[in-house]
Amino acid sequence: MTSTHEPKVVISGRGEDRIRSGHPWIYRTDVADALATGGDTVVVHNPRGRIVGRALFSDRSQIALRMLTVGEAPAGLDLWRSRLAAAIGFRRSLDIDATACRLVHGEGDLLPSLVVDQYGDCLVVQALSQGVDRLLPDIVGLLAEQLKPAGILARNDVRVRHLEGLDSSVSLLHGEVPELVHVREGRIDHEVDLWHGQKTGLFLDQRENRVAARAYAHGRMLDCFSYHGAFALQLADRCSAVIALDVSEEAVGHIRRNAARNQIGNVEARLANVFDTLRQMERDRERFDTIVLDPPAFAKSKDAVEKAHAGYKEINLRAMKLLKPGGILITCTCSYHVDEASRRARAHDGAGETHAVARSPGAAGRAGDVLPEVLHPAEAFIGPISSPACGGGTGPARTGDEIASRAAPPSGGRRAWLAAARSESRWGKTPAWRRASGSCTRASRPRCSPSPSPPAGTPPRSP
Repeated sequence: MTSTHEPKVVISGRGEDRIRSGHPWIYRTDVADALATGGDTVVVHNPRGRIVGRALFSDRSQIALRMLTVGEAPAGLDLWRSRLAAAIGFRRSLDIDATACRLVHGEGDLLPSLVVDQYGDCLVVQALSQGVDRLLPDIVGLLAEQLKPAGILARNDVRVRHLEGLDSSVSLLHGEVPELVHVREGRIDHEVDLWHGQKTGLFLDQRENRVAARAYAHGRMLDCFSYHGAFALQLADRCSAVIALDVSEEAVGHIRRNAARNQIGNVEARLANVFDTLRQMERDRERFDTIVLDPPAFAKSKDAVEKAHAGYKEINLRAMKLLKPGGILITCTCSYHVDEASRRARAHDGAGETHAVARSPGAAGRAGDVLPEVLHPAEAFIGPISSPACGGGTGPARTGDEIASRAAPPSGGRRAWLAAARSESRWGKTPAWRRASGSCTRASRPRCSPSPSPPAGTPPRSP
């Protein structure tokens, strides 16, 4: 039953079909009537007046409804409490070898449009919809209750909030969060600026890829778009010398301080535009054994995809021209609108124009704590590609093993959506890297021990 005081939204038959098929969103075009204001938690009715579920409502975004429950189940504070506990418990079960990780990843944890990252004893949250923005005081209270953090910071300075009609801001919500915090990722300690850094401070989704890349790194290395030097520092002991490039003077400063903090002496951080520098290095006939490309998203929207394809092809082409025979290119993308097949094609296009024999030893995806959104294609972020084996000679380009792409999440009815979201570890969570020979495979379970430890009484999660 529903209270007559609960806000109400009526959706079309097509919208109901989307929910029944397991999709967590309803778009504005499928909203027939709305007796609600932006940010309300609403009861969703079908055209016949029957309750379909409950959802967060936005009166500005094209995503009008983000489903919380299906059927008659309520969606109050107890729901948020139990799902936060489940998400946190799941991360604890991963035993991640780091003190920074993602605790909540929106729809992947059935907590739509909410992001919570942990950096040591501090939390960073992002409210990406009107509904979560309104509930944020309650959510902060629940996080404080379950995790006892030293401080909680809101990094609500992301572009997607503008689509929701929300202000951009960075604000302290609980306790104290210092300007800089120190966290560990595997063997490397990082200095992180939670108040001003990109994303929420670090690119947490690449953590396991950086560790896995150690199997390939060797010789002289070039790290492009280095940011705080996470790839450069993680791979430095496998290489004779490392050059880390970033266009931000602040980022270059972080690389240098992080290198000194870890007593790493073979990393040189340079302030540089990567595109210009790759061209100049080609003119100077510089060569590298290992190159990492981890650029920012070139496609912020569907309209930018064509230009993004050109950008990804350009940097892969330039990088391959700098590789020594037998070298390794580790190429990544975080553009939501560029799928794995397109990214692979751009890398192979670059190989073709260098007359290279490009072989793909393997591929990996995002870190295990960064869950793919339910029923959305899961991106493959990284694929090591061997260098031009013919050393710049002539002849047609050939490709070896294909870059493995992440499997799409399971589809099906409502039950499949809920079951898949609650057993995230069942599909595509740990990156599988194949050795260059292709003779064996290795799927490594992520190791994790985020700090602080969960407080006594925190409900465990059974994935």
